Amino acid sequence: MVTLSLFRHAKSSWNNPGLDDFDRPLAPRGVKAAPRMGRYMASEGLEPDIVLCSTAVRARQTLELAAAEWKSSPEVRFESGLYHALSADMLRYVQELDDALRHAMLVGHNPGMHSLALDLCGVGGEAELEGMRFKFPTAALAVIDFDRPWAALTAGEGRLRSFVVPRELKKAS
Repeated sequence: MVTLSLFRHAKSSWNNPGLDDFDRPLAPRGVKAAPRMGRYMASEGLEPDIVLCSTAVRARQTLELAAAEWKSSPEVRFESGLYHALSADMLRYVQELDDALRHAMLVGHNPGMHSLALDLCGVGGEAELEGMRFKFPTAALAVIDFDRPWAALTAGEGRLRSFVVPRELKKAS
């Protein structure tokens, strides 16, 4: 079994309208949400073996803040091709992973992140599936399990283990 976590970047700032989209940093709300999600991942044993992260500033900042809460130090690959990638493009990155890796995480952007989650999940808790179908908000985390190796992942064969958004977590966490 392999596990894929899809982690959308935290809320970004729009305070500087002249700034290129790629260079937008996190907003204060995102700076609070990313470590909250990192603490959640650590408490639930969801620290990945490898992280594939978009090179956009907000994605890198999200990962940095979340990973600071982890006990482990996974391999991190910054991939420019994940910046606003389509679902199929993100899936190709995952399918190229080494089968020795049991848990991978993608840190990226919508709409591709949402589409990939919807494409991959065939089963799961109905409330979580419905919540994910409705919206994949900033700093949301979808954890999907598969009974096949990375190279064989296909649409509809994933089992949604959990779908968590920062507002669902206790403020103290």
